[in-house]
Amino acid sequence: MPELQREVTRWKFLGKKIAFTNGVFDIIHRGHIFSLSQAAQEGDVLIVGVNADASVKRLNKGPERPINDQDSRALVLASMVMVDAVVIFEEDTPLELIKAILPDVIVKGGDYTVDQVAGAKEVIANGGKVVINPIVEGFSTTGIVKKMREG
Repeated sequence: MPELQREVTRWKFLGKKIAFTNGVFDIIHRGHIFSLSQAAQEGDVLIVGVNADASVKRLNKGPERPINDQDSRALVLASMVMVDAVVIFEEDTPLELIKAILPDVIVKGGDYTVDQVAGAKEVIANGGKVVINPIVEGFSTTGIVKKMREG
């Protein structure tokens, strides 16, 4: 986190617009790529918050989730060309992380409303905005896991 905060300070000093999104990103699929690409278009820099393994378990994604551990999920995201930084957060929501970095834009998938987005109030109060992107129907990690089970 201290390293990320130094980078955020540097990016802000350079006048870069910082976009932030978050999620579990367990088994990367087309919907994730679309969402990350859209989020990257909202700023000069994209920071991705990744739910820690313990956080995923508390989100009731299922007893076998996450399938990929937090370090693996973070590494896959960090290797993507549209992602500039990845940070793992332990809490159920990225609120504390968002308050610490105060991005210019929070980007979430279309299954959210602005009132439901963690950190929205803080980012908007700081002059930023929240963008809700459409969801790519038919693509979800839960659906992939179900399909794998059915063989």
